[in-house]
Amino acid sequence: MLISAFQLLYRSGAAQAPGFVLSLRTRRFTTPSASQDNELLIPAPSLIMEAVMNLAALPTETRNPASEHIDQLPTLDMLRVINDEDAKVAAAVAVELPNIAKAVDAIAQRFQQGGRLFYIGAGTSGRLGVLDASECPPTFSVPPSLFQGLIAGGDSTLRSSSEQSEDSPEQGAADLAAAGFAAQDTLVGIAASGRTPYVIGALTHARKIGALTVSLTCVPNSEMAAFADISIAPVPGPEVLTGSTRLKAGTATKLVLNMLSTAVMIRTGAVYGNLMVNVQTTNVKLVDRALRIISDATGVDQPTAATLLNEGGSVKTAIVMQKLSLTPEAALAKLAASKGNLTVALQ
Repeated sequence: MLISAFQLLYRSGAAQAPGFVLSLRTRRFTTPSASQDNELLIPAPSLIMEAVMNLAALPTETRNPASEHIDQLPTLDMLRVINDEDAKVAAAVAVELPNIAKAVDAIAQRFQQGGRLFYIGAGTSGRLGVLDASECPPTFSVPPSLFQGLIAGGDSTLRSSSEQSEDSPEQGAADLAAAGFAAQDTLVGIAASGRTPYVIGALTHARKIGALTVSLTCVPNSEMAAFADISIAPVPGPEVLTGSTRLKAGTATKLVLNMLSTAVMIRTGAVYGNLMVNVQTTNVKLVDRALRIISDATGVDQPTAATLLNEGGSVKTAIVMQKLSLTPEAALAKLAASKGNLTVALQ
């Protein structure tokens, strides 16, 4: 049996009960008289059942009556069931918009003070955090250090699952500290179930040093919410496949992460109108996009946009040059004075 299952039960509050001993080194049961190095108490059967019952009560773990016979449906009807359930996700996220807005404004404020945004999670939740963090540098031309994603078990678990990694709060705290997380930063702890020990350990460490903490779960009144300054908890309901939180819960999580990173970047000046003016011209597609952005923002044709981009070296500089009739040097100075915020620079 995997160690993670026992660690979960141990941390359910049953550690004081009589039980067996499991060696973390050997993953074998031993008697209490054996060596106690790196060993873990396993709760008695009644307490094991209590922990299992607590998990079964989570909305993410309950059975969905709409899909109870999905294995007997024709393929098209099967897909309709999945699609009907997916349609509920956006509404669940909409309920949490006020909390998402609080998080966006708080994170943006910390960005202005030199802070960064960290995501941390296990399994699907961790992968979604790493994905969103990885997309921000090419989308908004920000350094990779500004958005960072941590996953239980390390980067190798992006491809190969390591379920047992999620059960150590100490490892969550250690991984966050090793990444250089600091008091001015923000931590978004992600777990569909709202009780992953690895994430709770990280949130505990973040709060201890005075950082902003946000919990992102898919259950109401989660354990994680107690460790967070702001709780975001869309509840899309039971999954089509019981307990498979990569489905609706994963979709809800991705929608919230999209909002957090995109809205924070809008608030901090990386967007002009709905144009990604921080785009870097690193390939043919992005050069074309940059020219279209300059044309849309200024009204010039593409040949003129190309000239402005060549002279200014960036989309923002090109737009300031054209709209304010400035030299490249003067446009750069204007942007520096506005801390890179194009809207402010053009006022």
